[in-house]
Amino acid sequence: MTQSSTSATTGTEVRPYGTWPSPVSAALVAGKTVSLSDVRVDGRDIYWIEGRPAEGGRRVLVRARAGQVDDVTPAPFDVGTRVHEYGGGAYAVCQGVIAFSNRRDGSLWLVEGETPRCLSTGAGLWYADLTFSPDGRFVFCVREDHRAEDEEPAAAIVVLDCTATVDPAFNGGTPLVMGPDFLSSPRPSPDGRYMAWIEWDHPAMPWDATRLRVATLLQEGDDPPRLAAPWTAAGDDGQMESVIEPCWDTAGRLLALSDRSGWWNLYRFDTTSSPPVALAPMEAEIGQPHWVFGLRSYVPLADGSILAMVINDGDTRMVSIRDGMVTPLDLGHPSGCPVPVEGDGFAWLDAPSDNAAAVVRGLPGHAPQVLRRATELPLAAADIARPAPIHFPLPDGKGTGHAFFYAPANARYRGPDGERPPLVVVAHGGPTGRANPAFSFKVQWWTSRGFAVVDVNYGGSTGFGRAYRQRLERQWGVVDVDDCIAACQYLATTGQVDPARIVTRGSSAGGLTVLLALARSSLFAAGTSLYGVTDLRALAQDTHKFESRYLDTLVGPYPADEATYLARSPITQVADIRVPVLFLQGLDDRVVPPAQARSMVAALRGRGVPCALYEFEGEGHGFRQESTIRQAWELELAFYQQVLRLPVSPALHVDLIADPQPTHA
Repeated sequence: MTQSSTSATTGTEVRPYGTWPSPVSAALVAGKTVSLSDVRVDGRDIYWIEGRPAEGGRRVLVRARAGQVDDVTPAPFDVGTRVHEYGGGAYAVCQGVIAFSNRRDGSLWLVEGETPRCLSTGAGLWYADLTFSPDGRFVFCVREDHRAEDEEPAAAIVVLDCTATVDPAFNGGTPLVMGPDFLSSPRPSPDGRYMAWIEWDHPAMPWDATRLRVATLLQEGDDPPRLAAPWTAAGDDGQMESVIEPCWDTAGRLLALSDRSGWWNLYRFDTTSSPPVALAPMEAEIGQPHWVFGLRSYVPLADGSILAMVINDGDTRMVSIRDGMVTPLDLGHPSGCPVPVEGDGFAWLDAPSDNAAAVVRGLPGHAPQVLRRATELPLAAADIARPAPIHFPLPDGKGTGHAFFYAPANARYRGPDGERPPLVVVAHGGPTGRANPAFSFKVQWWTSRGFAVVDVNYGGSTGFGRAYRQRLERQWGVVDVDDCIAACQYLATTGQVDPARIVTRGSSAGGLTVLLALARSSLFAAGTSLYGVTDLRALAQDTHKFESRYLDTLVGPYPADEATYLARSPITQVADIRVPVLFLQGLDDRVVPPAQARSMVAALRGRGVPCALYEFEGEGHGFRQESTIRQAWELELAFYQQVLRLPVSPALHVDLIADPQPTHA
């Protein structure tokens, strides 16, 4: 039974950390919370995508028009795409006409009235990064061709005619660009004279080295457009330069983000051989890693200024850029750059630290109007843990590490005097990603129950400049692990957490960091790997195209550096893991296949290490279904309660199985 008492001074009940009853229920996290993404504007209409766990994770296109919010895409349509597996840019809108990709079969659809009309049946062709031509007649997009089973999917930028009468079964679009390993961001100029796009080749990732290409866009009669006289505007001078997010301003000038200065900053590119012009040099990032299509970090406005989202020290702020001057703007906490709404104001996805994300409309300096919130939180202000940026010395002596720390928070409970809370260490995925201070249940689930959380921006994270990203080059499995350990040591040394009760969790790439941390340090009492990497050799040989050469930079070329792959793989570090491990895995995962978790579990059990593996049907790389999300959170909580021997009866029991007669060969 849980021991408790009531504090006479605060009126809160005193209970051991990690045992507090929480208002953040599994039902709230799994069933009553939708995901919101990809806010776009067409005139006065505002669109976004909702992911609904209660509908099996189906993504629905939603529109706010004239004060009314309605679904645009009926069941069973699932608005999304599997290009690069991570998708993005799955729909576009122009003058009331909508083009969208149906994730379930890759087909492409057009909405001109009430009933969607099929443009392409897919049949092995997947589409992403949809963009209309200025007149709305054509749709440009990235196409990924999966029809040749024994070959790598081929990338192309194609154009489809929205007005033509064609058989959708044979309409794969007219190719405009082919050849590069990867393509993204087809962006026609406002006058329709030019097309800009981004391309890159193996082994580079888009945050390593890309090319900004431009060509003349020609159209003759009723024929589809074609490209002529292409040239490279940036990224082809032998230097490693990441150029992303091309966009045309209202005057028809080409803009893009480049990290040539060491930071993703905004540049203007003339349609000649003139060097690019830095519009607002700063030691901060305007830009995000291109994991998904359709990212928007800045927006040119009609008055000649540019609205931009600046990331500094892991946090985000909005600014206006004009004539080299940078002016801060109060526009909430956007997760993507706000876009102007015809008539007045902006629309954006707001992601504050103290409330669930919401699609909003508003003006700088004013409280925005909420169009849709991910969920209505049944929480008092004191129930919500706020992020505190922390900085700690890096173990390699190369500066300062970054993380967000969250102390336990619950309006009704506090911990006993003199007791320090257990700590949950979060290793984000990617590993080229970042922890950010937006409200998240991956934090609040724990803090509301009396756990502290540290979300670590280890070396390789974005938002801190190219040099910080490059700390992970050839050092994945070393720098990330060292930085997470250093963050724990800092918090333990400063007395903010209980050093004897530290657990760690991570998904995908973060799962590898978790497992190696368990092997390398005695700080951790347990760990959870959610669809995490366990065998780098297997990952190098069996993953999707987008990440098939990612490890060249993170670890080294394979098989030339096979010894390093072995040394950095958790599967070879099993002998050094002595604490319980929980594995959660989707059976349809193509990024990190289920075999990775299974082999790791078998190896651990063979050495007598208690562990549990739970697999979920119909789930890929990341969980979408209500039942899965609910079970995953409840299992992980029960796991930590069992391992840490917290004085509470867990709702579930995790079967931590170990071979009764382990072998230690």
